[in-house]
Amino acid sequence: MFELLGIPPQALFGQVLLGLINGSFYAVLSLGLAVIFGLLNIINFAHGALYMMGAFVSWMLLTYFGIPFWFALVLSPLIVGAFGMVIERTMLRPLHELDHLYSLLLTFGLTLIITGIFQNYYGVSGKPYPIPPILSGGVNLGFMYLPKYRAFIIVMSILVCFSTWFLIEKTRLGAYLRAATENPEMVSAFGINVPLLVTLTYGFGVALAAFAGVLAAPVYSVNPVMGNDLIIVVFAVIVIGGMGSIMGAIIGGFSLGLVEGLTKVFYPEASTTIIFIIMALVLLFKPSGIFGREA
Repeated sequence: MFELLGIPPQALFGQVLLGLINGSFYAVLSLGLAVIFGLLNIINFAHGALYMMGAFVSWMLLTYFGIPFWFALVLSPLIVGAFGMVIERTMLRPLHELDHLYSLLLTFGLTLIITGIFQNYYGVSGKPYPIPPILSGGVNLGFMYLPKYRAFIIVMSILVCFSTWFLIEKTRLGAYLRAATENPEMVSAFGINVPLLVTLTYGFGVALAAFAGVLAAPVYSVNPVMGNDLIIVVFAVIVIGGMGSIMGAIIGGFSLGLVEGLTKVFYPEASTTIIFIIMALVLLFKPSGIFGREA
C-alpha cells in the first residue's frame, strides 16, 4: 500500500474521516448560528448549550421513556426548538432593537444557567448513548475501515445543510424570511405575521443545534460541558465563512473540519489552533468573511 509523505494510508484516511465528522458538526452548528444571525441579527452564544440539550434530551428519551434514536432524531430538535422559541418570545424579543452586544450577553448568561442546571442534576461525567443496531459495525474499504454510524453522520449533515440552504435561498418562505429581515413593515403590510416568523426562525436555528447534539450523542459521551469548547470553534467557522452566510457556514464547516483532520496528520502540534490561524488571516484580508458581503 502506498504512503503519502511517509504517512500510512490508514492513518491519512482515518484522519480525513475524523475531519469530515467534526466538519459535519461544525457545519450544522454553524448553519444554525448563520440562520439566527443572518435573518434575525442575534448573536446566539447559547448555541453550544442548546446542542448539549439536544444530546441530553435524546438520552433522557431513551433512558426514561425507552424512545429509541430514530424517534429522538425528530423529537429532540422539536423539543429543544420549542424551548428556543420560548427564549425568543420572553427574553430576546425586547432586545431586537438594541445593539448585538445585549443579545450576546443574554445568551452567554443562558449558557451558564443551562449548563449549571444540567451539571447540578447529572454531574460532569458522561452518559453513554448506544449506536442504533442497524448502524453498528462498519465496512472494510480495503484502505480503511469505515464505521457505518460515522458515514451516517456525514450523509445526514450534508442532507440537512443543503435542504436548509434550499429552503432559505430558493423557496417563497425563504424569500419572506429575508424580506422580513430587511423590511419588516413592508412584509407586515402583506398580512404576514413577522413576530411569529422571527420566533419560528429562531426555533429552527436552535433545532439545528439540537439535531447536531442527537447525532453527537452516540459518538461522544453526553455531558453538560460538551458544547463549551465546540461553540468557540463554531464561532470561528462563522467568522471565516461570513457572518450570516448560509453557504459560508456549510462550506466553511466541512472544509475546516477537513483541514483540522489533515493538520493532525502532517503537523499535529497545530491541529488545535489551525482554525483560529485561518480566522486571523481571513479577518486581516477579508473581514467580512470568505462568503460574506461587504458592509
